[in-house]
Amino acid sequence: MQEVEAPAAIAGGCPGRIRQRGNPGVKNCRPDSCRGRIIPLLLEMCRSVASADGLTAALDAALGYMRRDMGVDRAMINLRDRETGCTFTHRSLGLTPEEEARGVYFPGEGITGQVDTLAKPVIVPRIGDEPAFLNRTGSVILAEDLGRAFLCVPILRGRKVLGSISAILGFDDQAAMRKRAEALAVIANMLAQAVELHQFEHVDKVQWEQRHQALMGAIRARFKPANVIGSSTRMMEVFALAHKVARTRTTVLLLGESGVGKELIASAIHYEGTDPAGPLVKVNCAALPESLIESELFGHEKGAFTGADQLRRGRFEEADGGTLFLDEVGELPLGTQAKLLRVLQERSFERVGGNRTVTVNVRIVAATNKDLAAMVEQGGFRQDLFFRLNVFPLIIPPLRERGSDIVTLAEHFVARFARETEKQVTRITTPALNLLMLHPWPGNVRELENAMERAVILTEDDAVHSYNLPPSLQPAALPGTDSPCGLDARLRDIEREMLMEALLRRQGNTRKAAAELGLTYRSMGIRMRRHGLRYSAFRKGAHAPGGDAG
Repeated sequence: MQEVEAPAAIAGGCPGRIRQRGNPGVKNCRPDSCRGRIIPLLLEMCRSVASADGLTAALDAALGYMRRDMGVDRAMINLRDRETGCTFTHRSLGLTPEEEARGVYFPGEGITGQVDTLAKPVIVPRIGDEPAFLNRTGSVILAEDLGRAFLCVPILRGRKVLGSISAILGFDDQAAMRKRAEALAVIANMLAQAVELHQFEHVDKVQWEQRHQALMGAIRARFKPANVIGSSTRMMEVFALAHKVARTRTTVLLLGESGVGKELIASAIHYEGTDPAGPLVKVNCAALPESLIESELFGHEKGAFTGADQLRRGRFEEADGGTLFLDEVGELPLGTQAKLLRVLQERSFERVGGNRTVTVNVRIVAATNKDLAAMVEQGGFRQDLFFRLNVFPLIIPPLRERGSDIVTLAEHFVARFARETEKQVTRITTPALNLLMLHPWPGNVRELENAMERAVILTEDDAVHSYNLPPSLQPAALPGTDSPCGLDARLRDIEREMLMEALLRRQGNTRKAAAELGLTYRSMGIRMRRHGLRYSAFRKGAHAPGGDAG
């Protein structure tokens, strides 16, 4: 196997006709004549690459030239997959479809793989003497084929290898083979740009679109209402309404207490909407200083005020073609409310310090935990803006009204924080669940999330216990006891939890629970009275323990 230096541009390259040694009757080219025969090929290829299916026509023209004027029996034009580095046969001469399909080479594998890796032409004078010739296609099957030569030249675009051209033909002499390699190199140079455009249009672009669709699918799966955690009746009603309004461009007003998940619902509406690929821009109106809020929302022109040294696009322009989520919209000052009303009515505005009208196509989703109707009566919110925002109000219920969703969410947060902290926490004990269900959750889902994160950090085994929960969730200390802190308090909590779990497993049977814990019946009763537990609370149908032991 001989590596050949990549040739410079040559004038011509088609040798004259002589009889091919290994194949009588098939005429070959003499290296010192008929150089002009390659010129019509190059003109034909130039015309082909400018057509709609340019690469296919150019490749067929090149293969036809190799058959007619170079005496080539079999030829392969191979393209390289930039993702895997593998080379595969894209078009061929003298190969069956099955043989062509087998022409796949890993990086550096065989002569074809080496040419793609080294970016240099290779001449094999006799196939039978070259162990690197793999015959991957299976087209070399006759004894006389082993005496033929093999040429392979890279298709280069700058320093980037896009593929290769390989050919099986009779061997004349070294000079003739070099001339043929130079002719193939010229053809490869002509094909390089068309090959690169083909890869971009049919490979890179398709892969990019597939990745984009996969990413958008992942985003929709994360944010769509069907995957927002919760199955209570109240939340199912919210999901149904959100699903209906998502497919429209209607302005949505999300109402609910702080921490109920209004931002998550807004994301779900956007990603289930008519243009999920558009931008989703989120603005917390309460976090913006009154002096900068107009500039933040609508942008400003260069020189509009001190420090405005360049033009700045606002959040409305950033959200053009998508959704703008205005959180805490009730915090907007009256002056900004007037400008926001105009955007909702006309979809246009002027930047601060400018007079050019900017038009945008933005869907507005607003949210607030305030009573906007009451603010309108008190003069703190514009009535016309309220009516514009209140086209489709969606009330997100507080966590205390969502029943079993509290347990579902708690288990979800425990699983998530266990993964993040790499701890094997797999369950929440019954006493802890009781405390979660009894708590009023003034901070809603956000408060529950923080509580479960703390509990996962504090637990020392595979479960979240009641004593791992924040002090705000702990029951008040019994009269005459110390405040719930220190070792004694911790031991009391553990004892109470073990008693409750044993009673729950034994469905309130005090004797069986005592035996399970290794206690006497009398000792069990004393401990239950100490913690205010009664056996009847743990029987089927009972939920909350309390009172004295029976």
